[in-house]
Amino acid sequence: MWYLNMTAVLAIAGMSVIMGLTRRLPGQKRWLLLAFNLAFIGLYSQRLLVFYAAYTLINYALFVFLARIERRKLFWFILFLALNVGGVVLLRLADMEVFHHPVLGALVTIGIIYNVLKAIDALYFAYFIGRDAVCKPVDYANYLLFVPTFTSGPILKFRDFIADTKVPYQVDAAMAEACVKRIILGMFKKIVLVTWMTTAFDHVAAGTLNTFTSLFLMVWFYILIFFDFSGYSDIAVGFGRLFGYQVPENFKRPFMSPTLTQYWRNWHATLGDWFRDHIYMFFSRKSPSKWTGAGLSVLIMVLIGLWHGFTWLYVAWGVYHGIIIAAESLLKKSLVNRKKVSKLYFYWRCFLTQSIVTLAVIVYCPNHEIVIRIYKGLLHFPSFF
Repeated sequence: MWYLNMTAVLAIAGMSVIMGLTRRLPGQKRWLLLAFNLAFIGLYSQRLLVFYAAYTLINYALFVFLARIERRKLFWFILFLALNVGGVVLLRLADMEVFHHPVLGALVTIGIIYNVLKAIDALYFAYFIGRDAVCKPVDYANYLLFVPTFTSGPILKFRDFIADTKVPYQVDAAMAEACVKRIILGMFKKIVLVTWMTTAFDHVAAGTLNTFTSLFLMVWFYILIFFDFSGYSDIAVGFGRLFGYQVPENFKRPFMSPTLTQYWRNWHATLGDWFRDHIYMFFSRKSPSKWTGAGLSVLIMVLIGLWHGFTWLYVAWGVYHGIIIAAESLLKKSLVNRKKVSKLYFYWRCFLTQSIVTLAVIVYCPNHEIVIRIYKGLLHFPSFF
């Protein structure tokens, strides 16, 4: 979101330069970054700053309490998770105008679906590690408010971010060059390709749809959102690393995924990793049966669907993906080792996976009336006579 505003881009770029020029100052990564995060969000919206200041302070208090408490720890852990999830649900419902409140609204929901995942990751760390998990307030605040990944990820892991905080600023000329090139590539995707492809998509979608045009729009939209999501990730990774933090990769050659299970480790990888680490691994610690594992796969994909939006289309999307991943697991087809199969079989499985994804990816389109029209269009086979 920030990266479509040139003033915001120049501010982040300027901060990258300042971080480089002050790299020898003690505590530079902590305090300069905190000052920038607060100033940037405050200049964007004072209301947003007040909301996130309160959100950060409350979650830091919960985090420290959970790390230090010994009795009824599981109870407090579940309660704090519920408070975070419940709060986000409330904000999303307000954003959808299910109800109206003078304090709530679309403005304060900026970045919340990403930042709540980070807050929950910190709670997990506190629950499992205990007192050794406690970090300084400034580091926790920077973790939640980290501007390069604030609105759309990639999703940072608490453990990795705190480890990076303790490492001196180390960005040399070669790394800076690579980061700048990455940022330029991301800008090209977001501003040039996505803008052009969106115009073309809207033009075709406005006409009469049949089987061929609907299939074309599905494939076209899939490529469009790849450039959109990966472009944002390129910019975030580039600026994040110029700030001195190792922002994880979000897209790892997803089109070369031979199964849907492997696809979700490569497409929006930090989101898939988060749900696998915090739900699947948490509930499957005692060697679950294959049916339990399959059920968890369906649950996770439905939750990912709801994370994107509270609509039946996203629920259906989650069930669709979840059932296929569960079937791969039950049939022992979750993994395909490229080195152990023929090229023909490997590429056939990649094509099959992409076809499965393409049939459902159109639900990401914010105009759900167009989504329904496209699906209906699939049933209208054109007559050539």
